[in-house]
Amino acid sequence: MTVARAAPPVTEHTRRGGLEDHPFTLREGKDGRIHISWRGRRVTTLKGAQAASFRKRFDGLDEPQRQLAMAKVTGNFKRGNERDR
Repeated sequence: MTVARAAPPVTEHTRRGGLEDHPFTLREGKDGRIHISWRGRRVTTLKGAQAASFRKRFDGLDEPQRQLAMAKVTGNFKRGNERDR
C-alpha cells in the first residue's frame, strides 16, 4: 500500500525563487527603529510597538524564514517603477 505524502506548501516566493538570493536586509537604529531594505534600497521603517513585535517574531527564525518575514512586513511596495542596476 502506497501512502501519499502532502507536498510542502507552494507559495509565490518558492515558485519564482525570489528570496533565494536574500534580497532583504535589516538594520536597527539607536532609537529602536528597524529599517528594512530590498537590494540596498530602504523600503520600510518600523518603529514603536510595531518594531518591538517584529523583533520578537524575528529573533527565533532561520534565514529563509527571516527573508519571508521581511517580505511580508514590507507589503506590496513594488509598483513597476524600479530600475535595474
